[in-house]
Amino acid sequence: MTDLNLIEIFASVQGETSLTGLPTTFIRLAACNLRCTWCDTTYSFGRGEPHTLESILAQVDRNGCPYVCVTGGEPLLQQNVYALMTTLCDKEYIVSLETGGSLSTAQVDPRVLTILDIKCPGSAMSHKNHWENLARLNLQDEVKFVIKDREDYLYAKDIYEKYGLYRREKPVLLSPVFGALEAKELVGWILKDKLKARLNMQVHKFIWTPETKGV
Repeated sequence: MTDLNLIEIFASVQGETSLTGLPTTFIRLAACNLRCTWCDTTYSFGRGEPHTLESILAQVDRNGCPYVCVTGGEPLLQQNVYALMTTLCDKEYIVSLETGGSLSTAQVDPRVLTILDIKCPGSAMSHKNHWENLARLNLQDEVKFVIKDREDYLYAKDIYEKYGLYRREKPVLLSPVFGALEAKELVGWILKDKLKARLNMQVHKFIWTPETKGV
């Protein structure tokens, strides 16, 4: 019996978050319940290929990277992802989860570094945000906003203030939509408003090309 539907698994360096630049095995799971206007991984929307938990773990071991990122699509759509993440933590990998923020994170192993994406209006998916997830954030977790324009920035700033995200040890991540918003414009807004925030660039798109997969 197969355990997880997989789009791809590969070794690279982390291109985003506070882990940028670190050698990481990426496990991209299939399917997504959202359709963000700016999505750059639409190829993950399909059913993928079935893989056993054991075969995925074996590939992670062969890659030899200390960091593992579980991503999608939306990885929390597959129930067995929780066993995968717990097993990886048990094996002493440093595990991060990239989730679109529309599903509950209540079952995520507390050892996992959750990257919680809060959808802004420019994504056309802001009505899907599962706000209860903000109360579940652990110290190591990070909150990310993908910013398409000024409206998105003001929305993110409002959430930042409303939920006291400035009080967190980890700064919020503000990521400009590649090709839609100039990073220097976003930096200007951050500096003007004195936000406790990290500019979150997609470094892999500069190392390779924006269209390159498996990196």
